[in-house]
Amino acid sequence: MRPQLSRKNLVVFTGAGISAESGLQTFRGDGGLWEGHRVEDVATPEAWAKDPALVLEFYNVRRRNVRAAQPNAAHRALVDLESAYDVRIITQNVDDLHERAGSTHVLHLHGEILYARSTRESSHTAYLGDHDIALGDTCPLGSQLRPHIVWFGEQVPALDEAARIVSQADIFLCVGTSLEVYPANSLIFATPRRARRIVVNPEVPDLVPRDVCECIAKTACEGVPELVASLLLATTKL
Repeated sequence: MRPQLSRKNLVVFTGAGISAESGLQTFRGDGGLWEGHRVEDVATPEAWAKDPALVLEFYNVRRRNVRAAQPNAAHRALVDLESAYDVRIITQNVDDLHERAGSTHVLHLHGEILYARSTRESSHTAYLGDHDIALGDTCPLGSQLRPHIVWFGEQVPALDEAARIVSQADIFLCVGTSLEVYPANSLIFATPRRARRIVVNPEVPDLVPRDVCECIAKTACEGVPELVASLLLATTKL
């Protein structure tokens, strides 16, 4: 009987590109608009202070879009990795497509669209289910509910935990992200020197250190299932 080898730590860092193939629009659309709005008008603390009704309706529409979307081949393929690797997914996306596909360890850097949180105490969150958020909807403390989203200009509370997870990676897989959003894009540099780094994106981001990364210039739905098949095959040859 062969000795059982310990499972490798495989960290997956995903961005808007993986969800775009499920029909969800990316932050950085044509002309700098996001579903017809400038990011500055709907996704910043200043926007919330200026016109909370507009911000709420914008996210209500996005929430409905998320509910209607379905996980794609890339989401489903990442679930298969859990049969042979200790998989942790860190995502910049606010949708729940990883979870609905079946991934069991998902850390959301920028919040979750299906949750609301208190404007007074950020730790007070509530699952929205099929509901929207309206002006006048309050938390138990009596303060207005807002989307549970990290807006541009706000701190990223989960960043330290994400960096800790990445620092333990044997394999770091970066999927569907331009690596333009700071500070999330710094995570690629938190990987151990020994780690295998793989980037799957139609256009390889300028930030990627090509001398230490394997680059697969394909969409998530094209590249991820192929890569997952090869990673799983590698474990059967050990």
